[in-house]
Formats: sequence, structure tokens, C-alpha cells
Amino acid sequence: MPLRMTMTNATTRHLLGLRDVPRERLLGLLESAAMLLPVVEGAEAAAAPLEGRLIANLFLENSTRTRVSFTVAARRLGAQTVDLLGGTSSASKGESLVDTARNVAAMGVDAIVLRCNASGGSHLIARHVSCPVINAGDGTCEHPTQGLLDMLALTRSIGTTDLSGRTIGITGDVVHSRVARSAAYAATCLGGDVVFIGPPAMVPASLEGLLDGLEGEGRGDVRVCHDLDAALPHLDAAMMLRVQFERGAAITGDYPAMYGLTAARAAMLPEHAVVMHPGPINRGLELDDETADGPRSLIMDQVTCGVAVRMAVLLEQLGA
Repeated sequence: MPLRMTMTNATTRHLLGLRDVPRERLLGLLESAAMLLPVVEGAEAAAAPLEGRLIANLFLENSTRTRVSFTVAARRLGAQTVDLLGGTSSASKGESLVDTARNVAAMGVDAIVLRCNASGGSHLIARHVSCPVINAGDGTCEHPTQGLLDMLALTRSIGTTDLSGRTIGITGDVVHSRVARSAAYAATCLGGDVVFIGPPAMVPASLEGLLDGLEGEGRGDVRVCHDLDAALPHLDAAMMLRVQFERGAAITGDYPAMYGLTAARAAMLPEHAVVMHPGPINRGLELDDETADGPRSLIMDQVTCGVAVRMAVLLEQLGA
């Protein structure tokens, strides 16, 4: 398959977040990823435009989907990968994030894919290395490729990248969620409205200021709601989030009853609405089995879209 990139700015260095990504670049990446889906799904043969390139996956936090899909994406494009994981890196000996990244870059890698627990960590190392840096999740800041894959799965399901008049509900531990932030930046950039849903400790009113300082004609809004049942009938997509206990999140015993998306509660959604989750799922907490695996669910589509999105980002960053 000849890989044609819809390049909005081939010299754009790094992908650190979606907050300030122009709509044109966002749409270009989504279009490019959509073109690559047949390769991911095995319907078309893969080309190897990144043959001879070396991608360093610097994952200082645990990951399954993101790390594996970046590896699959790179190899689909002909690149080689090297994985440096937190427990096996010198970071466990006290080496700083910057020093770790600088040493990896000095080995001649063509790009660094970084996951770390420091918010803003990707921005920090981007200032200290000469190769492209792709943020694979930094603290509670952003997870841009997750936001892109969420939008690819959603826009494919509804048949348009114009989310004007659509409402995406993001429910759960929003305050700790880099996924929620990137999804909200991307969805509102495409014209959609986002409603954050959850208990006040997880969804404080201050989140309504998430878009402060952002301008752009046609950008959607963000609002906060603490009543899932009241919001469900008005949603075009219900994205459920994992409770991040490792970041200090705490829930009360009635959390599943108040904010879990059961089959009975999912029936309150409009008939066309879809269900999403970035994974990993805590079944019985955020979603029950029937909803997670049901006909509304885009969860496996999100995983497939993740490989295509990461292929598109690697091609953009490496100029192929």
C-alpha cells in the first residue's frame, strides 16, 4: 500500500499534547490514520517507509496497549524498536529523566516515545534532545495519541469528523486523567461539547476552565455534571474512565451504583450513542461485562485505531 500522508506541517517537531494542536493538523493526523487502518486490519500489505529507523520506547510507567501498539506501529512501518522500561532502566538507580533521555538520544535513535509519571515530562525532555519526542502519557498532563485514537474511533462510528452538535460524556476519575484532558482538547477542537461526569472530588468545578486561553471558531465547550443518570439521555458517546488508585484516587462504596455504566443504565443512552473506555477496564466498577462487550462498545475499535494513529504520528514525526 502506498502510504500517502496528509501532512499539515511535516516539520512540526514533537507531539507533546493536543491542547494547542491546530484543527488542520488534528484532521490531517486523523485522515492519515484512517488511511492506514486497512494495513492494521490486514486487508492491505504494509509498506516500509521507516526501514532503517530506530524508535526508542522509554516507558517509565507500566503500560500494555500504548507500549505494544507503538511497537506494532513502528514495525508495521519497517522501523526497529528498543524498549527501555522503568524497572530495568537507570531511573530506578536515581538517574534523572533528562539524563536518561539524553543518553538514549545519544545512541542515535530517530525518535523517543516517552511515558512517565512526571506531568510535563515530555516537554522537559523535548528541550534537551534533538530527536522528535512523542508523549505516550505524562503524569496527569496529557496522552495525545490516546486522544487521537479516541477521536478516530468515534468519528468513524458516526461517519464524520465534524462533532458540532455532539456531546461526549467523560465519566469517572477526571481530575487524575491525562486521557480525559487529551480527549476533551481533541473533541472540542472538532466542534463537540464535552461534559465531565463524576463525584465532586473527581470532577471539581474548576475543570470547566480547562479550555481557558484557547480560541478558535467552532470550538466546543466543557462543562461539569455530578449526575450520570441526568446526563446519559443527552450523550452521543459515553467514555468511562478507570479510577486511578495509584494516583491517590479514593471512592466510596456507592461509586459503582452512582457512576458505573451497567446495561440498565446504558439503556438510558440515545439509541445511536456509543460506549468507550481507554483501558484497562475495572469490570464491575466502571462498566459491567454486558456493556463493555456489547454492540454499543467501541473499546476494541479504539485498540485497533491506536495502532493506526501511532503509525500516522511516527510518519509525521519522521517525515516519511
